[in-house]
Amino acid sequence: MHDPRDVLTSARLELARFPVVLDALLKDLDAAAWRARPALAEWAPVEIVCHLRDEEVEDFGTRIRVILDGGASFAPIDPERWARERRYLDDDGPRALAAFRERRAATLSSLVAIASARLAAAVAHARTGQLSGLDLLAAWVEHDRLHLTQLGAALARAWATRWAPLRTEYAGPIPYASS
Repeated sequence: MHDPRDVLTSARLELARFPVVLDALLKDLDAAAWRARPALAEWAPVEIVCHLRDEEVEDFGTRIRVILDGGASFAPIDPERWARERRYLDDDGPRALAAFRERRAATLSSLVAIASARLAAAVAHARTGQLSGLDLLAAWVEHDRLHLTQLGAALARAWATRWAPLRTEYAGPIPYASS
């Protein structure tokens, strides 16, 4: 088993790094690029950032709070439904990114006060079984990285589409089929 202090310290460092990466990646995107879906059923950059913004407090932060408070169950979430009902595609990308940064800063502040040993407690999750606070921290960082990959792929497709018929595939396989 991993030392809870090491997990918490590493997770805090990685969670703090992520907004900086997003800022660099998304700086100066125009409104069309924020809303460009790489494929019909895939999310545009604005939708990915809105998802990250909402997950920050409605998923990971809330679930860690359940662990710390000795709760017995997690409230269900439905991020796909949120994207539709909250109209992520119509949101303002820079504003959503700023809200994410604010929420992440609050997360980082709250993680400073946690006694790492308390994160070993676990609650049953319907899909994955028992999830400890340590599991949630590790998954939170992984969630950021998975969405970074998704965002990078969406931006790669948008770049290739923008400059067609230039042969960007020389760089390697472009994610998502050209529409």
